[in-house]
Amino acid sequence: MDVQFIASVSVIAPDPATSRQLYVSALGLPLERLDGDYFASERIDGSKHFGVWPLAEAARACCGTDTWPPDRPVPQVSIEFELADPEAVAEGAAELEGGGFRLLHGARTEPWGQTVARLQTAEGLIVGLSHAPWLH
Repeated sequence: MDVQFIASVSVIAPDPATSRQLYVSALGLPLERLDGDYFASERIDGSKHFGVWPLAEAARACCGTDTWPPDRPVPQVSIEFELADPEAVAEGAAELEGGGFRLLHGARTEPWGQTVARLQTAEGLIVGLSHAPWLH
């Protein structure tokens, strides 16, 4: 697998409005509503993408439900590693599964054009393999 860069880091927030008080109000980060209650920015130096991802939206994206499954640790952060193209995401996901890692979902293309596959670490972190064309 050839990771090109860290594509995204998102805080996973059970209460996104409260979390945004720190990131937007106190730290002054230029986060903007992108979709639903997801706020993010691609205009913070040193970061390709930083966001505050509502837990309910993370549950829908990863598990297809509005609540996080009770048999899994509740995630606090998501990090996505950028690969060269959508095929590399599918190959990377297969490589992870072949190495014994259980994916939350395999490679798929989201409505906004990003191809992503995700797993959850033993610590609860969501790790994604990603290809976001606009970052290239």
